Amino acid sequence: MGNHSTDPHVTEPLPTPRTPAGREGLEALLARPHTALVGLDFDGTLAPIVADPEQARAHPDAAAALSALAPKVAAVAVITGRPAEVAVRHGGLAEVPGLEHLVVLGHYGAERWDAATGELTAPPPHPGIAAVRAELPALLDRVGAAHGTWIEDKGFAVAVHTRRADDPQATFEALRAPLTDLATRHALIVEPGRLVLELRPPGMDKGVALREFAREIGAGAVLYAGDDLGDIPAFAAVEELRKENVPGLLVCSGNEEVTDLADRADLVVNGPEGVVRLLNDLAQLSAP
Repeated sequence: MGNHSTDPHVTEPLPTPRTPAGREGLEALLARPHTALVGLDFDGTLAPIVADPEQARAHPDAAAALSALAPKVAAVAVITGRPAEVAVRHGGLAEVPGLEHLVVLGHYGAERWDAATGELTAPPPHPGIAAVRAELPALLDRVGAAHGTWIEDKGFAVAVHTRRADDPQATFEALRAPLTDLATRHALIVEPGRLVLELRPPGMDKGVALREFAREIGAGAVLYAGDDLGDIPAFAAVEELRKENVPGLLVCSGNEEVTDLADRADLVVNGPEGVVRLLNDLAQLSAP
């Protein structure tokens, strides 16, 4: 799929999911799109992974693909660990015609931005985040990981990136234990990702966010696309919904850094370009 045009007017046959459950999920999405929830991660799924997360931007055709699909489905939810307003800004999702059925669930669902109203709702930050924010620079210096690491303040969470380090994977592994100790002292948890370790409050994950929103809208089918370890809870939520007779399709925005998700997916596409292609095809092929 990665070599296909992302022109929304060019429609090619959809790839066939490799599992019976995935095929059932795709069939339900195409036959009854008005009941469907389309859930999408942001980084690595709608936006290519880059060394500096502040420079991440959605694929140039992502907003158009979403605006073509969104009017045909019950809702589209972008579920991300980023602040909701950052995903909205970096995704170019504000005031886009056709995206009235879009929500952005930021900070793993702690925040919510509704495209229909432009309103952002969020609880107060966990007190442990401020403590971790203050202690992290000294900790990184103490364990010899300050060079090449980068701290991303997400407001409701703090992430330590190792992609710029001389040995990114070794630095990532060396930081697991000390960051877990730091998080535990402040009643937080550590969420590993693609060369990033995120310290955040417990009880916040993409699975909880996806499941609660699916229940809110009464979804009759669910698609979820992600690319990282943080998307595994959302995959698990879709698998649980299937047991409740809600068909689902699990899509991995393919990458070579995280194989766990690809092994669990019904369908693997070629990164954000492949996700955009899939969204366009679903918009073109869905029943009116």
